[in-house]
Amino acid sequence: MAFAIEEINRDPALLPNITLGYRLYDNCVNLAGTFQAATALISGVGDTFTDYSCTGTPPVLGIVGDPVSTNSISISRMLGLFNVPLVSHGATCSCLSNRKEFPSFFRTIPSDAFQVKAMIQIIKHYGWTWVGAIASDDDYGQYAVKTFIDQANVFGCIAFSEILPSVSTTAQIIKIVETIKQTTARVIVVFSSGACFAPLAREIVHQNIRDRQWIGSEGWTTSTAIFTVEMFSSFGGTIGIAIRRGEITGLKEFLLQVRPVLDSNNNLINQFWEEMFNCKFQSKTISSNSSELVKSRICTGSEDIKSTQTAYSDMSGLRTSYNVYKAVFALAHSLQHLISCESGKGPFENNSCANITHVQPWQLLQYMKTVNFTIHNGDRVSFDENGDVPAIYDVMNWQRADDGSMKIETIGLFDESAPAGQELTLKEDKIFWQFDSNTPPRSVCSESCLPGTRKAARKGEPLCCFDCIPCAEGEISNYTDSTECVKCPPDFWSNPRRDQCVMKDIEFLSYKEPLGICLTTVSLIGSCVSSTVLAVFIYYRNTPVVKANNSELSFLLLLSLILCFLCSLLFIGQPLHLTCMLRHIVFGISFVLCISCILVKTIVVIMAFKATLPDNNVMKWFGAAQQRGTVFCFTVIQVVICIIWLSTASPVPFKNTKYQNSKIIFQCTIGSITGFSCLFGYIGLLASVCFLLAFLARNLPDNFNEAKFITFSMLIFCAVWIAFIPAYVSSPGKFSDAVEIFAILASSFGLLIAIFAPKCYIILLHPEKNTKKALMRRAQLLSPNL
Repeated sequence: MAFAIEEINRDPALLPNITLGYRLYDNCVNLAGTFQAATALISGVGDTFTDYSCTGTPPVLGIVGDPVSTNSISISRMLGLFNVPLVSHGATCSCLSNRKEFPSFFRTIPSDAFQVKAMIQIIKHYGWTWVGAIASDDDYGQYAVKTFIDQANVFGCIAFSEILPSVSTTAQIIKIVETIKQTTARVIVVFSSGACFAPLAREIVHQNIRDRQWIGSEGWTTSTAIFTVEMFSSFGGTIGIAIRRGEITGLKEFLLQVRPVLDSNNNLINQFWEEMFNCKFQSKTISSNSSELVKSRICTGSEDIKSTQTAYSDMSGLRTSYNVYKAVFALAHSLQHLISCESGKGPFENNSCANITHVQPWQLLQYMKTVNFTIHNGDRVSFDENGDVPAIYDVMNWQRADDGSMKIETIGLFDESAPAGQELTLKEDKIFWQFDSNTPPRSVCSESCLPGTRKAARKGEPLCCFDCIPCAEGEISNYTDSTECVKCPPDFWSNPRRDQCVMKDIEFLSYKEPLGICLTTVSLIGSCVSSTVLAVFIYYRNTPVVKANNSELSFLLLLSLILCFLCSLLFIGQPLHLTCMLRHIVFGISFVLCISCILVKTIVVIMAFKATLPDNNVMKWFGAAQQRGTVFCFTVIQVVICIIWLSTASPVPFKNTKYQNSKIIFQCTIGSITGFSCLFGYIGLLASVCFLLAFLARNLPDNFNEAKFITFSMLIFCAVWIAFIPAYVSSPGKFSDAVEIFAILASSFGLLIAIFAPKCYIILLHPEKNTKKALMRRAQLLSPNL
């Protein structure tokens, strides 16, 4: 401060013909001392008053200080009543930005609101969402930690928050240390002065707590009370916020001009000199005993202070001192603007200007609000509407130097005036991390939930503590830390990782799969066997066995069986509108034609036997024409049922997404349950009648009778289709079509084998039995049994 004022007084451009003076008071690091000093500055130190009108120039126009937030808050309330400008170089509490409560307060150090913002930027940069907080029990610590918690809760959580008493006991320190040891947070933020934090820091080192990343406020990051070699084991790698370092040209030379003085009212310099050179002035040694006199070296006052290398002469870390320097210049420039006021253009009543010989603090305060200047090193100084300067911080890192000593390295910069998102710049390659991997630690309560999972909060714990629950089938989450899973569209399904919706597999009975190939093969074999039997019957159509079994109906039955085998192919392959309509129609008509032929053959067998009885000529009423007509009529009824079914509710292709969520079952709808029931019911009715008649005629002579074979074939037919019903209902997807195809093939083979196998056996293997004589002899042998 003294250097800045002397520099101003020597500058002919700044406050010409005006000499600034100053008074220095010690706040004694307590509030009472601060109040006493502030009161003395604004009222004077004399005990008597001669000017009771309270006119004239006050003792001081502005005050530089106090460096402590709590003290500044208290005296600012008093100074604000008198509009005395107070420019602090160290009070950072964000509460002091309240212009209504502190109208005359300014500061050359950034507010804690910006310091907190810088810390938040660092924490967000490294993805630390689970942090602890420790704050001193004063306005500086409590206001800062409150702001920090509010901002940290936006993107993360506070693992714990502890208050560090200004005068702490061992029990209180141990309690905080236990909290630090038990927490899972690896990053801890501390808002405190160095002196207040030192007892806790020493205990942390004593208990050898090393696996923590410390984030320091400007109050202790560069504090000599903490920054010692002993602290490095636990606090190495600390990242802290520091006030912007500045350069003050000529300050070192000014400080090295100090010399001892013989002034009983000011012995501070003499004490400093004795400490610096480890000696005693003679006036003190005289009053001491002889032993002390021998041990103590006499101070001469001519010792060479320029040859010393101490913190006193170290100009590498001018931070607080630089703020004092700027505070003095801010007051000086405000006074310069005041005296430069042009008459009629002033800021006061009637555009008047202040009188320099009777200037008042409230007049200087008016100019302080608009001060804006650049000091010698190029830094600009100005105050916003809250009395705050633009926030610029150095980001510091505790490191070990090559010689084993400790050093604080500047690793970045926080400039609040930079464009959004660019306020923080870090030199990652210069950062020292005191961890085995020399990489930033992880500090999260729960690891991020990967895509395919969602966050589920743990009951009674902060939001940052959660479990990762896999998305259910049919739901996905495609970004990290998703809070919910999204359902896939109807035609889509979640992939195995649950992070993407993919098209559902379309399932139908395909010709390419093994089941489809087998059924297709069996169907074609059945149609080929039926065609072969038809060819045999056509070739041997004039033989007695073929004639005796009504060759025309046999030919028609074999044709219908070929259709029955081939209609099963309509149930294989991707359902189309045409195949959906044809599959049951062709099936229904083919089987009705088949059963009609068998039914007529059964009737013919019965009537043929009746015709052999005396005086019975029933066959003339049921000749070939009547047989063809009967088959035609039975078949037409089924055709009519099919036409009505197709015209009312035709079967169509349908994508079933409800039966199986992960697949689309491509199938044909029934359309009309009534039509479907009538089609199957009519086939069942004809089959039942045919089975009943064949069963009643099963004991007729074999040579003239197919009733036994028809009975057996219809027994197979009915058994297959009765078993088909529950199997069809319980089979999922394509297997329902496979069940129906199996029923078609099984019943068709049953009819083919039961009815035509015995005849082909005689025709092909025993042609000697395929004669009229053999058939007549067999009839004569069996006739007595009738």
